[in-house]
Amino acid sequence: MKKQRPVNLDLTTIKMHSAAHASILHRISGVIMVFAIGILLWTLSISLSSAEGFAQIKSLLDGFFFKFIILGICAALIYHLLAGVRHLFMDLGHFEELASGNATAKFVIALWLVLTAVVGVWLW
Repeated sequence: MKKQRPVNLDLTTIKMHSAAHASILHRISGVIMVFAIGILLWTLSISLSSAEGFAQIKSLLDGFFFKFIILGICAALIYHLLAGVRHLFMDLGHFEELASGNATAKFVIALWLVLTAVVGVWLW
């Protein structure tokens, strides 16, 4: 028996809802945080090794590139924390419907952007 199933290979035509974007971003932020642990441990190790190491890390923090990396790490941490709290509320039985799930996803993404902007202003 041959089944005729439609195949849509054009992924640009598929419209995902906000909750799907929030879920994908939550996974991406988790992966970024795994790599961030290595960067943060490296900077901690150098800064604690000697006074010269501390000065070296301090000079790195004055540069644009390293500030951008720290901003990315902070953004991933903020988003992962906010989305994790959202998931905890969903585990408790709240915001499980499609409309409320999409609304909380949009709220988390908006709050993430605001808090990331605040951290960016604070860094610079």
